[in-house]
Amino acid sequence: MAPILSVRNLCVTFTSDRGVVPAVDGVSFDLDAGETLAIVGESGSGKSVSALAVMGLLARKTVKADAITFEGRDLLSASDAQMRAIRGKEIAMIFQDPMTSLNPVLTVGRQLSEMFELHMGLSGSAARKGSIELLRLVGVPSPEQRLNDYPHHFSGGMRQRVMIAMAVACRPKILIADEPTTALDVTIQAQILELMGKLQREFGMAVIIITHDLGVVAGLADRMVVMYSGRVVEEGPTDAVFASPKMPYTQGLLASVPRFDIDDAPLLPIRGTPPDPAHRPPGCCFSPRCDFAFQRCLSQSPPLYGVTATRQAACFLLDPAGSAS
Repeated sequence: MAPILSVRNLCVTFTSDRGVVPAVDGVSFDLDAGETLAIVGESGSGKSVSALAVMGLLARKTVKADAITFEGRDLLSASDAQMRAIRGKEIAMIFQDPMTSLNPVLTVGRQLSEMFELHMGLSGSAARKGSIELLRLVGVPSPEQRLNDYPHHFSGGMRQRVMIAMAVACRPKILIADEPTTALDVTIQAQILELMGKLQREFGMAVIIITHDLGVVAGLADRMVVMYSGRVVEEGPTDAVFASPKMPYTQGLLASVPRFDIDDAPLLPIRGTPPDPAHRPPGCCFSPRCDFAFQRCLSQSPPLYGVTATRQAACFLLDPAGSAS
């Protein structure tokens, strides 16, 4: 069966006072219907920018790709009007900060009603009824009264629930969640993730979750894509990647997470910092931080090598012709 979303060789460049900055460099991935895919990496690795490019929320001149297809439809050649019809109705996104994503001068009810008006042609009492049902669905208490409140009247967790309600209003086929638990306490994080899982099962959505929290990935994702400095460095089924990471960066990410199942397990942080995307090092971008780097890593950028039929990783240690060749 063909994937519901396919991205091939996505590149995003921004122009700044330092010249052209490649924020995303050759990213490819597929998403199957009903699947949960996690895109993982440090801040600045290109995760959110990749999602914004798929949503058509970046200037067209900044985005290039061999293909971005949704249910066989070419999103790269879609007009602005066609993208507006898809965005929100068929592909929806929960943005990272609900306080800045919600309009502070409009009530929550007005913002929810816009989804029904724009994509479903409803208005008045029908839109209000739909908004109340949405707030009830995502667990906002007293939804009839809360419709008249403004975003600043809600707690962080409740604002995130409102954002989820807006995203699922039209029962989208794909939901993209960009750091959906950022700045929430642990209890609220668990509630939000449980809510997303419930809605995914109820509506049969495919989900892309963008995060740096590997605990979120372990609990939700079927597959994961690891990004570093704008590139995909490893991908595969979540269980397999967690059990046996192949790329040293992925190994470092997992080693830096606290382990409660092993007594006295040491925390091993990744030394150094990610490279400036405007001045990436030659060769493998991770080589300055990698304990396994050798001469070839300093001059050549590794391709993605097949580990199994469903896994690949970008590291010369996996080169079947020999790592030192």
